[in-house]
Amino acid sequence: MIKVVAACGNGMGSSQIIKMKIAKVFKKMGIEATIDHMSVGEAKSAAAGYDVVFCSASLVDNFKVKNNRTKIVGLVNLLSEAEIEAKIIEENIK
Repeated sequence: MIKVVAACGNGMGSSQIIKMKIAKVFKKMGIEATIDHMSVGEAKSAAAGYDVVFCSASLVDNFKVKNNRTKIVGLVNLLSEAEIEAKIIEENIK
């Protein structure tokens, strides 16, 4: 089971929506994951404890994770399940 966090500017609305979309796509793809959501500020310090961080593409540069485990995935359209699925495949997230 992988650990995933959805992050947005405030950690309230957008990250919750991303979390729900990610959960739906993971379920469709048969990937087991625990998914949290939080603000980018919180996620920056917590990211190393996760396998994947999903956030807006404009926020990716906020993350400077120094391990080989955590993948930072930027989304252009936060509501697009097709984009989320494509990123999961592209990043080989299992």
